[in-house]
Amino acid sequence: MNDSTKQSPWYSGITRYQWIVLLIASLGWVFDIFEGQVFIATKNVVTPALVRMEYPDASKDDVESWAKQYDNYTLAAFLAGGALGGIFFGMLSDRIGRKQTMVITILIYSAFTALSAIAQTWWQMAILRFLVAMGVGGEWAVASAMVAEVFPPKARAWSLGIFHASSVLGTYLGVFAKTIFVDTGWFVSESMPSLPWRLCYLVGVLPALLTIWIRASLKEPESWEKVKKESDEGTGKKVGNLGELFSQQLWLRTVVGVGLAAVGLATFWGAHVNGKDRLMRTVKNEYLVAAGVSQDAAKAEKDAVLEQHEQSTNRWDSLGMFLVTSGGGLGLICFGPLAERIGRRGTFLFYHIGALVISLYVFTQTIPSTILAVLLPLFGFLTLGMHAGYAIYFPELYPTRIRGTGAGFCFNAGRIIAAPILILKAYMLSTVDKGGWGYSPDGAAATLCLLFAGAFIMLLFAPETKGQPLPE
Repeated sequence: MNDSTKQSPWYSGITRYQWIVLLIASLGWVFDIFEGQVFIATKNVVTPALVRMEYPDASKDDVESWAKQYDNYTLAAFLAGGALGGIFFGMLSDRIGRKQTMVITILIYSAFTALSAIAQTWWQMAILRFLVAMGVGGEWAVASAMVAEVFPPKARAWSLGIFHASSVLGTYLGVFAKTIFVDTGWFVSESMPSLPWRLCYLVGVLPALLTIWIRASLKEPESWEKVKKESDEGTGKKVGNLGELFSQQLWLRTVVGVGLAAVGLATFWGAHVNGKDRLMRTVKNEYLVAAGVSQDAAKAEKDAVLEQHEQSTNRWDSLGMFLVTSGGGLGLICFGPLAERIGRRGTFLFYHIGALVISLYVFTQTIPSTILAVLLPLFGFLTLGMHAGYAIYFPELYPTRIRGTGAGFCFNAGRIIAAPILILKAYMLSTVDKGGWGYSPDGAAATLCLLFAGAFIMLLFAPETKGQPLPE
């Protein structure tokens, strides 16, 4: 019987309700990622537009320089908001339940994404992105804990890998929204030039409808109800106790979890998202070469050539995001089965070594656009795939009474540590005369991708959880 159990597919015996939990959790995560990625997809349009609204007399060079800085400030605000929301709502889910907390987080990120459509300045957008991120960070912590508690041990890595891999659909939605509302030109209005990108954010209110299904279909996991009852009756330990994460038994697990998340999130914003930009910069350079314009030519001369190819360049930008995201999605899906075969630690190590190697190659070598387009899926696979490990690994580190708190803290404390990386990146990219370091975008990404090596240290102390039941 044991042999047949080992040989049976991971999905054998999964009930209809368990599939519904996975579907709803994944949809929440899809929309969660859409709310975050819509800014990544549109920032090259949105931030310059907001800068011009605030400083109508600024030169084109100043607008471009400020936009680069403000993009990173806005992304840093998003990371910080996600950290605060993830920690708070992770604790709340241990105290009032997974179902209720999931509803609250989805309503938060839906409402504030829609409100982003009326932003008039870059700092208003940054504040709204901070508030969106509070819901985004919270939803992940709640949903990952719920899936871990509902699925049996043999299906846990697979189901949580699928859950996290669904994030790719959210990125696709962000690209799709930009393509439909911005790139096609269908919604261009002379009276309101910013209408196309504002519509991208306005549709962010739609995920709020998912909360109706959650309230009607989901119930609290039995394991959570048990520990909650024991806590209320005084026969069990307190639920949602943040301090317990640093107890003698758990502090090292917490440090490892936070460290892995910090590396992943810092390199996501420092290196991964630059994959599509690397392709766009290469394409622009090839347009200049084809026109016989050297890199030393006057900026006005280069701008004149690039303006002729603006729509084509935007399409290459969207293609780059699609290629990186597609590869990343495959990397996320593969983490689960790899983790079941070679263990959690071995799988994390594989992804981080691969990410370091491919990133250094992509950002330091001169590569034709066609070859780079072929490499980007592999780049995405290796630089994003380890993120599925957070959904699988973090809930396995903690007992039920603090599972949401622990998973939320690890993932989102990592955001706090990663947020200054974006401030650093802003200074790296800013010109020397504006107080920056004058790095090229590729130089900054190549430098920041070295952070992948930080995971090697964390993995020396990481406990292996493969094949073990969830701590009670």
